[in-house]
Amino acid sequence: MKLFWLSIVIGLFVVVPTSLASEISESALLFSKGASFSEVKVSPGGEYLAVKMKHEGKKRLLIFNTEDMKLMHSVFFAGNAQVGSYAWVNDERLVLAKEYLKGWDAQPQYYGELMAVNADGKKASYLFGYASTEQQAGSHIQKNTAIDATAYILDPLPNDQRYMLVSAIPWGNHTTLTRDILQDVYRVDVYRGVRQRLMTAPVGNARFMTDTNGEVRIAVGEDSKNDTQVFYRHDGAWVNSQQLQLNHFKPISFATDDNSIYATANVQGEPDSVYRVNLSTGDKKKVVSDPTVDPSHFWINPQNGQLYAVEFENGYPAYSFVSAEDPRSQYLKQLLQSLPGYQVRIVSEDRQGDKLVILAFNDRDPGTYYLYYPQQHKLRPLLKVMEGIDPAKMAEVQPLNIKARDGLEIQAFLTLPLNKPQKSLPLIVNPHGGPHYVRDYWEFIPQNQFLAAHGYAVLQVNYRGSGGYGEAFQVAGFQKWGSDIQYDIIDATRYLIDQGIADKNRICIVGASFGGYSALQSAELAPDLFRCAVGEAGIYDLPMMFTEGDVQKSDSGVSYLKQVLGDNPQTLQAMSPANHVDKLKAKLLLVHGGNDERAPIEQFEALEKSLKQQHYPYEKMVIDDEGHGFYRDSDRAAFYQRLLDFLDNSLKQ
Repeated sequence: MKLFWLSIVIGLFVVVPTSLASEISESALLFSKGASFSEVKVSPGGEYLAVKMKHEGKKRLLIFNTEDMKLMHSVFFAGNAQVGSYAWVNDERLVLAKEYLKGWDAQPQYYGELMAVNADGKKASYLFGYASTEQQAGSHIQKNTAIDATAYILDPLPNDQRYMLVSAIPWGNHTTLTRDILQDVYRVDVYRGVRQRLMTAPVGNARFMTDTNGEVRIAVGEDSKNDTQVFYRHDGAWVNSQQLQLNHFKPISFATDDNSIYATANVQGEPDSVYRVNLSTGDKKKVVSDPTVDPSHFWINPQNGQLYAVEFENGYPAYSFVSAEDPRSQYLKQLLQSLPGYQVRIVSEDRQGDKLVILAFNDRDPGTYYLYYPQQHKLRPLLKVMEGIDPAKMAEVQPLNIKARDGLEIQAFLTLPLNKPQKSLPLIVNPHGGPHYVRDYWEFIPQNQFLAAHGYAVLQVNYRGSGGYGEAFQVAGFQKWGSDIQYDIIDATRYLIDQGIADKNRICIVGASFGGYSALQSAELAPDLFRCAVGEAGIYDLPMMFTEGDVQKSDSGVSYLKQVLGDNPQTLQAMSPANHVDKLKAKLLLVHGGNDERAPIEQFEALEKSLKQQHYPYEKMVIDDEGHGFYRDSDRAAFYQRLLDFLDNSLKQ
């Protein structure tokens, strides 16, 4: 039996194998198992449904007949390979990515290989990748040459029976990250794999947008200074749209004429609005906006490529309809009425729009897939995302608005244990990662539900610097990692104490990635507030971010670090938790993956060294072959159980 190691340090440390640690509970196993089913997609002709399923630790693709759900074929790979992302490329054929589970790394590795197969399992072929293959093509043998590039499906061109578009990142040297390499776009034969290079991106980290005819029209990316650049295609060449005078510009879809698009942007740092923009003239018109938050989801009619609705999530989700006359606007309204209390997504639909795959989810339900027949307004349940979860037994998540010490309003979410009085609860503060370009939402979070099931309230804070609340709000957190961001977290925690919801003597801060940094930094800034702190995959030495990890390996990554952290050595040292462990009073649990590239193990080791020098007691859980977070369900279950045991020992009275 394979063991991973848990190390407990109290003065001297004792290494304990997992088999001797606390037995993993059914609750930890339930909430840690991840999605059983994902990426349900209907074929363009509507005849088939495909779904990814996790089986014995590996992902495979199941293909069913839509009407009777009879299994047509199962796609899986032998050995350590599994199915990655996939797309229907015509009525009968799918293209899928091939991933590998390596023994030295729990996270799947993707080397850019694309495979294809028909719904009935016939005509399987290797389309794109580093391997050179020979395949039967009629009476001839077709040889596909290898290519050193990582391929992604750009546009499956479902109305083209023969071809698809692929964006491919050429393999550079090992010191260069993909965000600085210019991608190529290929047209690829979905049966033979024959490819033709069409163009090269004009900027790194490019995101392409195609029109309904499958023509690449837009490329958006960041230059070496991390500034966003927008290009459009004109007469076979890329043209830079510098005349737009908009910030944070992100194309969404094309509008009714060839030169106009819908895009999100802002003018002076306010939350992003949706604009209609003429790329040739630069003329722009604001279409819809929210005073507090950026748009979070866009609804686009695949038949004409037009935007018809926008979702905003200022606490609970809300919807604005850009095109009320679009039939799908009525579909969305009908779905929201039929599934009250749920968010809905149209995740796939057939060519005629007669069969739509719907995902419905909310704060207590990780989601259910439905097949929706809009003409009959009929919903047919298909699959639950997580088996075993009973929404009626899950905890409610409440949005909160809290004022920080300087008067800035910040939004938070509070998960409350079911059937318990909202008074003097033990509280887990759970700051999100990032810290920038991401935020927390009103949604089902397995770890929080697991803790709530054991009597804990959980607080999530969208502190200044979080994404989704406008550029000015995000910039307010730049170079404030160790100060103002943490004060927002601390102030929100004290607000719950003042409201009588949280027991001031039973509070722990638990976070991953930047949240792990916050767990230690906040515990040092407010040592009497937190009884314990848990750092998972955390950053603890800020100067080290410029020498270790994957961010600093690219020019744009270094520009980002200088922008959000600054380059003053004294300030970076002052904001590094590893340098101030003498201020700690909290009990500590540190969790890390040995193969973490974002927050490398050297970050953990820097903090550990400081703790040892101070003879400060701590516990640790290091899993050598995990990365930035837990990929394997078994490792996540072990962490959940270890976390619960640590919290119970630290907080329960």
